[in-house]
Amino acid sequence: MMAVFGLQSSFTRKNRYAAKSLARYIWSMKNEPHRWAPIPNKFGTFAAWVDGEGRLVRFAFHPKRAAKEDPTAIRDDKALAFVQKQVDEYCDGKRRKFDFELAPQGNDFQLKVWKALTQIPFGETTSYGKLAKKIGYPDAARAVGAANGANPIALIVPCHRVIGADGSLTGFGGGLPLKQALLAHEARVVGMPIDLFA
Repeated sequence: MMAVFGLQSSFTRKNRYAAKSLARYIWSMKNEPHRWAPIPNKFGTFAAWVDGEGRLVRFAFHPKRAAKEDPTAIRDDKALAFVQKQVDEYCDGKRRKFDFELAPQGNDFQLKVWKALTQIPFGETTSYGKLAKKIGYPDAARAVGAANGANPIALIVPCHRVIGADGSLTGFGGGLPLKQALLAHEARVVGMPIDLFA
C-alpha cells in the first residue's frame, strides 16, 4: 500500500512538473515577439507578420507604415517563407484561395466583417451594403466600410473586393491603383469580367 502510494505520489509530481513546463512553453509561444518579413511580388513589396504559433496576424501593403505598429517584431524571412510561397502562387495565377491560419485582433463586429470578406470568391466583388446585409446589419454599410478599412490582414482577407454601390472602387489603404490592379489580375485569372455586384 505504501509502495503504491509512493508511486502515485511520484507520478503526480512528475505530471505536475510536466503541466507547468507545458504551460510555460505555451506562455512563451504566445508572448514571443512576432516574426515579420518583406513579401516582394509583382505588385510591389508587401510585408507579413506571424505570431509564435505561425498564425498570420498582419499583412500590409505598406510595410514601413505597418512596422511602426509592431516595433518589437523580429525579421525572419525563413519563418515567413510559407507566406511568400502562397503570395507568389497568387501572383502567378496558380492560387485563388490562401491557406493560412489567421489571428487578427479586433472587436466582435470587425471580426464578423473580416470573416465575411474571406467568403467573397476570387475574381468577384461585392458592395459595402451587400456585405452589411450578409452579416445581419443591413443599415451598417458605413460601419462595414470602417471595419473593412481597419482590416489588419490585407490581400489574404480580401478587402480589395469590396466596392461602392455605384461600382466605384472607393477608398483603399493600398491606394486605388493597387486595388484596380488586384481586381484586374483576378479577373484575368478567372477569364471573365469583374462582376461589380456579385
